[in-house]
Amino acid sequence: MLTGWEGSDADACIFRDALSRDNGFRVPQENFYLCDNWYRNGERFLTPYKMVRYHLHEWGNDPSTPQNYKEYFNMNHSKARNVIERTFGLMKKRWAILRSPSFYPIKVQNRVILACALIHNFTHNEMPNDPLEGELIPDNLNQLQEEEFIDSVNPSHAWSTWRDTLANEMYNNWRGV
Repeated sequence: MLTGWEGSDADACIFRDALSRDNGFRVPQENFYLCDNWYRNGERFLTPYKMVRYHLHEWGNDPSTPQNYKEYFNMNHSKARNVIERTFGLMKKRWAILRSPSFYPIKVQNRVILACALIHNFTHNEMPNDPLEGELIPDNLNQLQEEEFIDSVNPSHAWSTWRDTLANEMYNNWRGV
């Protein structure tokens, strides 16, 4: 989590800032980051297919409507990103200090946000039935170890092929093929 930015700032600006930090930006091995289409589909940065319906409200109430592997992939990508957004919503619901503008110095605000995120993660791991969540979201994140630092994200044909393969496997499993 990178604090210190306004909520309305563009993700790409924040990402560039993360890349320029002395302690760098790490991507855990065997994992990837879900990104929106403002990012490139590069190694370990998984974006949805462009020009293919994406947002859950575009699907209506019938999740059985994807017509091909790209639509199915985008629908599931959107669901996964919604889990991330839901986490921020839960944090704001749990801690009133996150709901409104703060008048504390920016350094204190940054620490408050990080403390809330740490307590949220602790609660998530230690409290099997969190009444605010309703159901526990599986924690599949590995601990950061000796990870490589990222200084840019370049489009990759190999990564796009990997995404196509993943999307086809997901779609075929869903269809029972």
